[in-house]
This record gives sequence, C-alpha cells and structure tokens, in this order.
Amino acid sequence: MRVCCRQFRSKPAALNLRQIAEYQFEQRYNEREAAACLIRVTQDRSRETGLQVTSFGPKFKLSHQRYGNLLAAIDGLLYSGGVTILENVPLAQYTTLGVGGAARWLVETGDEEEILAAVRFARARGVGCFILGGGSNLLVSDEGFAGVVVRVAGGGLEWAEAGDGTASITADAGVEWDAVVRLAVEKNGAGIECLAGIPGSVGGTPVQNVGAYGQEVSQTIVRVRALDLAAEKAVDLMAAECGFGYRRSLFNTTGRGRYAIARVEYRLAIGGAPLLEYRDVKYYFAERGVARPTLVETAAAVREIRARKGMLLVADDADSRSAGSFFKNPVVRVEEISRLAAIAGCRVADVPQFPAGWGFEPEDCVVKLSAAWLIELAGFQKGFAMGRAGLSSKHVLAIVNRGGATAGEIVALRDAVVEGVLARTAVRLEQEPVLLGFAD
Repeated sequence: MRVCCRQFRSKPAALNLRQIAEYQFEQRYNEREAAACLIRVTQDRSRETGLQVTSFGPKFKLSHQRYGNLLAAIDGLLYSGGVTILENVPLAQYTTLGVGGAARWLVETGDEEEILAAVRFARARGVGCFILGGGSNLLVSDEGFAGVVVRVAGGGLEWAEAGDGTASITADAGVEWDAVVRLAVEKNGAGIECLAGIPGSVGGTPVQNVGAYGQEVSQTIVRVRALDLAAEKAVDLMAAECGFGYRRSLFNTTGRGRYAIARVEYRLAIGGAPLLEYRDVKYYFAERGVARPTLVETAAAVREIRARKGMLLVADDADSRSAGSFFKNPVVRVEEISRLAAIAGCRVADVPQFPAGWGFEPEDCVVKLSAAWLIELAGFQKGFAMGRAGLSSKHVLAIVNRGGATAGEIVALRDAVVEGVLARTAVRLEQEPVLLGFAD
C-alpha cells in the first residue's frame, strides 16, 4: 500500500512540520516510501533550522508503527536541535572493560550546545541522559541503557605561564588525560606526573577526583567549567566549590547527574620536584640508582609500573581489559591497623598504609589501607577467575574481562570479593567504577 502526503508549498518559510499530521495512512503502508516523504519534508525544514537528515537510518524505521509514532519521530528530530542521534548503539566498544548492552540513543559531540540539545531530546522522551567520557571507569549492564548517552569526545588543550612560577593547562573534557600529563612534564610543570598512564579523558578527572601514587587532580584543579543540565547553562566552579574528597566530588555525590564537565583548568609548579612518596615509585628509582629523577622520567616510570600491573591500556595485554582499580583503598581509623596485623600475623609496620589524603585532617586519626592487600589477605590471588571474569594476573585490584564476559559475571566476582574481604577483615570495600543501566 502507498503513503500519501499532502503537497506543500515550495518555500521553506511556509512549511509547518505539524502538517505531517495530515499524512494519510492506509491500514498498511510501505516503510521506504514513508521514510522518503519524511526525509523530503525535514530536508526542506533543515534550511531554516540546520536540522541534519542524512539517510534512511534507524531514526526513520517506521515498520508497524502508526500515525502517532511518526509524529513522535518528527518531534524527536526537532528537540534534537540538529544533533545526529544514533539508535541502539552497543556501549561495550566505548568502555575499557568491553562489556555491556546498547544505548537506546547515542550522541557523540564535544560542543556545549549539542550536549544541551541531547539533554532536551532525552527530556522530551522522559528518559535518562548519561554523559560518557573515556569509558575507563564504567560498568554497563547487560541490558544496556534505555536513555540517551552523550559521548563527549575531542577538543583541545592550552598551556599558559602565569609569571609567578606556575603555569596552567586548560583542557576540554574530551581530551585524552595522558595527553595532559605529557604536556605538563614536557613543559616541566609538576603536580600530575604520578597520574601518568591513567586511561580516560579529562572530563572524568574532577568527577572521580582521579588519583594515584600520592597525587590527586584536586590538588591542581583551579576551576571546572560544567554544563548545569537542570538550568541548561554553563557554570564555572572554583576548586573549593567542587566538594573534592577521596574519589569523590560534587559531580558524583550531591550533584550527580546534574553536571556535564566541559573544560578543566589545572595549575602546575614550573620546575617543581616530582612526588616520590609511594613505595613502588621509590623502589623503581632506587633500583636504578637515580637519586633525582626528572618529571619526564617520573611519568615514564609510573607508566611502566602501571603496565606491570596491567593498569595501562595495551592492545595485546588481556589484563588491561579492565576498569583499572575496581576497588577503592578503604580509609579506616588508626586503631584498626593493629587488629588487621593480628589477623594477618604480621607486624603493625608491615600493614600497607598511607596518608588518608584530601578531605581528612590529622585529628581525624585515619589512614588509607591497601585494598589489594586486603583482597589477598581474604584468600583471593592474582588470576582468580569466576567464569569469564577474573582478577588480573598482575594485580588483584583489577577485575578483568577474560574474553566475552558479561556485566553479570563482573558483578558476581565483585560481590564475591567484597563478601570475602568483609568476612575475613570486617572491612567493606567500595567499588570505583560507575554503574550504568543497573536497577537502583
């Protein structure tokens, strides 16, 4: 059966898309012809709105849909503000774990206005909207996400010296994080050298307050430019307004889901000494007889240490098919150390512990423990596996996809580790990766 469409005047200004309501459908219709009519109308409209219509793509798949659904498709195009929106896109390809189902809709952009247009598109449909960066700290459910995923990609970075012994790097959210570290150490700017090799993009760094080997990005962040998705406008937040703590911030606590990071400014000390606080980094240079490593050498050492632990993305390394450290290092009261030493049968001094870091004061009397040490104390060894999910063969802190793993298998292994550590030590581990598409 054929689709009949009303003949519209040729001038775009005279076209009203709601005239699509006057399309006359018979009980059955030809999908391709319906799509052709739809494209013809929207292409005319695009001269006024900038709407991009490219092909008989998924957005025009109208089989077995009636008149009302066709109107919904047109409304969706209008709400999208000209952004290219893909449908039913597998998300596993955008995560370092490589697991998870599809996003109902996906937009890839680094443009602030396009991000807001995608948010409006989601609201028009009454579905959620998730901002995706590098996908290095994300676990997507096997069912996927029944909303809009905005993958923030691309952008640039800029180095500027202040004339007071400091310099700043301003980077767009879609920029690869390690590119920022490389620029910093090449310019002799200290403050993030120990964060080398961490996968992901700039936008994720303030959200998780990314840290490693004694450094956290909150120690260098000056301001964050973010999109307030509720108010649909850009805001500039100074570091003190971001609520930074250990692996937390405004963006993953009280403001979770409200903000999309657009740009971050980091302040570095020109000519500053590298931080050599953590044992792994100290040993690396002690073994090589290097007393005063440069920032470039320190960053390179950290990448090598991470690679040994499977914490560096390497194409032919199965252990790098992970979300990095899956568990946070727990912060406990100092008096807990002697109890844990007794459980482990070791001296108090042999229990791996570190300063609690940002957000804690000396009078809090707390320290940070090694989650990896607790996991091994509970009887889990490197390479431990449950189905197609396992612990890294290089480091028990990482859960890896051993090949074809499902999100369900990753979660099952996570739960086994958490329950095992709790039973052995009475310390409850918390996961680092963000969950998407799981029931609350």
